[in-house]
Amino acid sequence: MLTGKVCIVTGASRGIGKAIAQVFAQNGAVVYGTATREGSIEAWADGFDPQSGGCIRSLYFDITDEAACREAVMRVKKETGRLDGLVNNAGVEFNELIGMISREHMEKMFEVNVYGTINMLQLASRIMGRQENGGSIVNITSMTALKGNRGQMVYSATKGAVISLTRSAAKELAPKKIRVNAIAPGLTNTDMMKQADPKMLEGRIGNICMGRLAEPEDIAKACLYMISDMSSYVSGQVLAVDGCTIM
Repeated sequence: MLTGKVCIVTGASRGIGKAIAQVFAQNGAVVYGTATREGSIEAWADGFDPQSGGCIRSLYFDITDEAACREAVMRVKKETGRLDGLVNNAGVEFNELIGMISREHMEKMFEVNVYGTINMLQLASRIMGRQENGGSIVNITSMTALKGNRGQMVYSATKGAVISLTRSAAKELAPKKIRVNAIAPGLTNTDMMKQADPKMLEGRIGNICMGRLAEPEDIAKACLYMISDMSSYVSGQVLAVDGCTIM
C-alpha cells in the first residue's frame, strides 16, 4: 500500500510509533523513525525485516527544536528527493488533578504535543506542496480530547488543540493536494498502560464495548489507511480507534 513512498514517523522508539513504523515498512515505505534517545530505534529495527522492499531509518532530534526539525526534514529530502507521509505521533502525558497541576508539566505537554506537531507539519507541508501528488499528514490525538477524562485536563487540552489544528491545516493545504487527518486512539496496550493500577484498568476496559485494549497495531493500521492512496479523498477528519468506548 505504501510502495515507493517516503514517510516520517515521530516518536518511533516504542509503543504506537514503533508499530506505525513497522506497518509502514511492511507495506513498502521508506520510513524515517524519529526519537530523542540515540540508539532507541536501532534497538528494535536492527532485527526487523519488513520483507517488502521497505526499510527503517533513524533520526534523533527534539521536535520542539525548530532548527533540529528543519535539519532532519531536509536530510530526508536530500536522501530521497521527496516526502509523502508524516505521522505526528511523538507526545508526552502527565496526569494531574485540578489543583495539583504542575506548570512545568503543563508547558512540556503544550511544547511537545502542540508546538512540536506544528513544527513538523509546517516543514513537511513545504516539501509536499512542491510535489505533483502532494502528500498526507496524520496527527495522533486522543479520545480524551473528544470525551474528556478525570485527571487529564491539560493533556486533553493539548490533544484538543491537535484536532483543531488538523482541521484548519486540512482546509489550508487541500489546494496543494496535501491531506491532513487525525487518529484518536482509545486505551492502548503500551508499556505505559501496563504500569497502570490493575483495578483501575479493569474498570476502564469494562467501558470498551469490544472488551479489550487496542493494540499498537490497531492504531498503526488506521494510520496506514490515512497515509495510503486508499484515503485520497479524505481530509480534515478525526478517526476514533477505540473499540467503541463508553466514556
